[in-house]
Amino acid sequence: MFRDCTRVIKIGDKVIGGGNPILIQSMTNTRTEDAAATAAQIQKLEAAGCDIIRCAVPTMEAAAALGEIKQQISIPLVADIHFDYKLAIAAIENGADKIRINPGNIGSPERVRAVVDAARERSIPIRVGVNSGSLEKELLDKYHGVTAEGLVESALHKVSMIEDMGYDNLVISIKSSDVLMCAKAHELIAPQTEYPLHVGITEAGTLLSGNIKSAIGLGMILSQGIGDTIRVSLTGDPLEEIKSAKLILKTLGLRRGGIEVVSCPTCGRTQIDLIGLANQVEDMVADIPLNLKVAVMGCVVNGPGEAKEADIGIAGGKKEGLLIKKGEVIRKVPEDQLLSVLREELLNWSE
Repeated sequence: MFRDCTRVIKIGDKVIGGGNPILIQSMTNTRTEDAAATAAQIQKLEAAGCDIIRCAVPTMEAAAALGEIKQQISIPLVADIHFDYKLAIAAIENGADKIRINPGNIGSPERVRAVVDAARERSIPIRVGVNSGSLEKELLDKYHGVTAEGLVESALHKVSMIEDMGYDNLVISIKSSDVLMCAKAHELIAPQTEYPLHVGITEAGTLLSGNIKSAIGLGMILSQGIGDTIRVSLTGDPLEEIKSAKLILKTLGLRRGGIEVVSCPTCGRTQIDLIGLANQVEDMVADIPLNLKVAVMGCVVNGPGEAKEADIGIAGGKKEGLLIKKGEVIRKVPEDQLLSVLREELLNWSE
């Protein structure tokens, strides 16, 4: 397993690599200069299960705000830097726990060295990021366009450059919006490096398309033992990224904890608002810290049988439903009480 053999890298009070749990990341979409709004968003993301948060640092004002933001949050803070090496140094000086740079757009080797020296002074890891949109012209020419091979060569070249400067506290990310290219790039780079890999499908899209592309791409990569930390990149509320990332990891058996909701598709036998009920159940169980499977079934014909593998479930009937525990029908419940009865059972759960 590749992730069992990657180097352990410390980010704030958390670690990735070396077989440690895969950590979930997201990125704020507030103006980082607004420290209060940014900290408030991070607190919500942390409560939802975010392990590491990244903030864009496009200005010196944003870099200065990092110190104030850090005082109000409990998870490691990563500064996202492009183009200006001085912003990277300022972010480090203001307490960033890690910085994300693409050495290719930072400028001269001297400027990259200045960032590396600042990171070394405070033992701050550097995430070396390469995206399909930032591939160098010589590699585009060599590979006749953007390819997985080009992404890998670009990333390893930049890593080698920083290593030659005497620093190896590094994390690598190679991202593409092309799912198959991204998966292939990770398959190629994993045997060639010991550094932890930050995995994601960049610019994946809106909630629907982005979730599908991310689930397929991350599933292909993570299931091969590749990847130490992930971000699901969605055009939407960052909270949705955390929900999706948790579900992807749980589906792959890479994370436990929290309630899993399973629900059947609707059909002509359904006589309750199954779609609304399933969504309400999913929202309702989000704050209940149990490692259980909850089934929401649409009819009493197959419901009890389908729910047998779940710890607890409800199966709808005409204006009523069944409460099922460990495959056994416990009692009938009026439709308008199904949600509250289920929550009460969960809050008072005992094995």
